[in-house]
Amino acid sequence: MACHVNSVIQLTPDSPLFPMAVNFSLQKLVVVMHSPFKSYRKISCSSRMRGDQFVVKSEMATESRPIADDRMLVFVPPHPLIKHWVSVLRDERTPSAIFRNAMAELGRLLIYEASRDWLPTVTGEIQSPMGVASVEFIDPREPVLVVPILRAGLALVEHASSILPSTQTYHLGISRDETTLLPSIYLNKLPEKIPEGSRVLIVDPMLATGGTIVAAVDLLKDHGVDNKQIKVISAVAAPPALQKLSEKFPGLHVYTAIIDPTVNDKGFIIPGLGDAGDRSFGT
Repeated sequence: MACHVNSVIQLTPDSPLFPMAVNFSLQKLVVVMHSPFKSYRKISCSSRMRGDQFVVKSEMATESRPIADDRMLVFVPPHPLIKHWVSVLRDERTPSAIFRNAMAELGRLLIYEASRDWLPTVTGEIQSPMGVASVEFIDPREPVLVVPILRAGLALVEHASSILPSTQTYHLGISRDETTLLPSIYLNKLPEKIPEGSRVLIVDPMLATGGTIVAAVDLLKDHGVDNKQIKVISAVAAPPALQKLSEKFPGLHVYTAIIDPTVNDKGFIIPGLGDAGDRSFGT
């Protein structure tokens, strides 16, 4: 059962999706607020705007009504622990060690959400102390690749191996020119051949201008990985990056703790949390 409601939603400073009113539109982009049930709330942003409002389509959708494959999905899990760790990261007084721990805990929660209904499984029966039980395990034969983008991605991905039973980690080093804001790849540890059907998590804490994450996804595409096989994990995302991803990679899934409204002329997300790499490693 699904009910459909077309409505105009005012984005306010206490909105669960955006920390303040924003002024952007994303075509072919759906923002999903997770529900603890199989159904979820879907918010589709339209290119039409009325003052400070979006014209949106709000819908309670179920698994029997799949979302179109040509739209990028952005998942913003409304978990209080996720909001807590984002708040710790935002505070300029947070020391480096606590900042890094908060980033790791946030990564744990986001990776958990991203792996929901996504990991390959095998079923069977085992003998428990009290009898025979039907069981389901993660299939270790199906590769799951974790690709952190250095440096800050290392902190966000720290607990990935404790969540995902069988993973392979490949590092990408991508720096951004402070003047042009263009990305430059200085380290590429991706394997020459990525097995067909591999599931890939790209971990980049800050999706700001979009140059770095687009370069990373392009590299995976060059290795034959399809958009639908990739999920992006970030702590904070901003409209420019989401716009670029939605235009270039339909069907991509992005999991982020929060979406901030703007990026300044130096390429930093506002209000954001500063330089995630510097704050994670005390540099």
